[in-house]
Amino acid sequence: MTRGSETLRNWNVRKTIVAREEMSEHHRLAQTLSWPHLIALGVGAIVGTGILTLTGVGAAKAGPAVILSFAIAGVICACAALAYAEMATMYPASGSAYTYSYVVFGELIAWVVGWSLILEYSLVVSAVAVGWSGYASGFLQSIGMAMPAALTNGPELGGLVNLPAIFIIAVVAGLLIYGTRESATLNAFLVVVKLLALALFIAVCLQVFDIANFEPFMPHGFAKHWGAGPDGKPLEVGVMAAAAIIFFAFYGFDAIATAAEEAKNPDRDLAIGIVGSMVMCVLIYMAVAAAAIGALAYTHFANSPEPLALILRGIGQDWAARILGLSAVIALPTVILAFFYGQSRIFFVMARDGLLPQRLANVSKRGTPVRITVFTAIIVSLIAGIFPLEEIAALANAGTLAAFVAVCAAMLTMRRRDPDAPRKFNTPLPWVIGLIGIAGCLYLFWSLPVKTQTYFLIWNIIGLIVYMVYSSPRAEQARAADAVRLSGQPAVPTEAGTIS
Repeated sequence: MTRGSETLRNWNVRKTIVAREEMSEHHRLAQTLSWPHLIALGVGAIVGTGILTLTGVGAAKAGPAVILSFAIAGVICACAALAYAEMATMYPASGSAYTYSYVVFGELIAWVVGWSLILEYSLVVSAVAVGWSGYASGFLQSIGMAMPAALTNGPELGGLVNLPAIFIIAVVAGLLIYGTRESATLNAFLVVVKLLALALFIAVCLQVFDIANFEPFMPHGFAKHWGAGPDGKPLEVGVMAAAAIIFFAFYGFDAIATAAEEAKNPDRDLAIGIVGSMVMCVLIYMAVAAAAIGALAYTHFANSPEPLALILRGIGQDWAARILGLSAVIALPTVILAFFYGQSRIFFVMARDGLLPQRLANVSKRGTPVRITVFTAIIVSLIAGIFPLEEIAALANAGTLAAFVAVCAAMLTMRRRDPDAPRKFNTPLPWVIGLIGIAGCLYLFWSLPVKTQTYFLIWNIIGLIVYMVYSSPRAEQARAADAVRLSGQPAVPTEAGTIS
């Protein structure tokens, strides 16, 4: 038998969720979060750079119908959120889509999903850190404390390193190391600041609302196709082309699922956190998009990196634009915190399962995974400090779409495999919701730029090599060690692909 075939023999080994009290103490996370913390974590992750920047990008592709793009992306994400809520309450363990895939489909699919989530969270944390650096550098310059350009840009932009981006990642990492509950409480306060700034934007824009700005409503049609943008240059346009990019502005609720082991009452709190944050954000986004277009014709802010501030300046409300910009500097770290938290927990669970070095899965006396948090900080700091990320940020969308498809498929599989299993949260019309989630995510993936799809394929080819060479053999050893610790008997694969 070849080495490759020996490695792939574990592809369908399914994970068994170990009860909290049966875990090793150094692998056990502290339970400190309640449902308000979880909703704030979700809203903090979802409402961020997406709504502050992608309103303009979406308007360039869809025109006033960008509102419809927000609604479509929101409905698809809502379907995935319902599936997440059901799976999270069935299997209240850290790891989110990775853990559900491991329990339902087996090791190989779980690895692909986990590898995709690593891509998603790493790019989001790094991209938002770079975006925060831009806001912070501009603020420092406005008060006469400008930093040298060489220290605020990576090598590809003519600098040496992006120090502000590394600084904010280090601050967030320190918060998470200090304590999960303390980090979540600060996050909740900053989320309130962010929501008040968006409420101010809507209130100011409604004073000059003009329904004529919505005509023509759908200038580029529905499906993705090549056309001309507002500046006349070739651009992939259409409602679905905008939805595929705007999708970036919606995900983040999946970070809540990574908190399953740290929730005080996971059976109740996870569903409230996931569904509650998703509903709130769909309503917020549609209200902001409608107010933006009603206040100023979309051609004036299409493709702007700061569309909301541009709109406020365009209607003569410079004071409101300054407040919005300051709130971004203060509140954008909530996005970094939420995704950094999710990234560290994905790493943590994959390490605990043996797919990554197990030494990284130890927790401190306060119940926080210090080693994996530092490891995550190093990785995302390198990315944020060196790369500008503009061309590859859409890769985060591809990784998330793969995870969403896996969770919807896992929910439907368990409905068929074990229909009578206890479910603390039942997705309404599960087959309708699940299939809409899967089909919608696949359509959004098809609507992504071809370059993004190609990079995603390359990333997963690299991941499969890592899996065969390192991760699968180490995971088999970890399962054997856990079996000896729990029962004193060696682990033996069963015909169904599970471990007994």
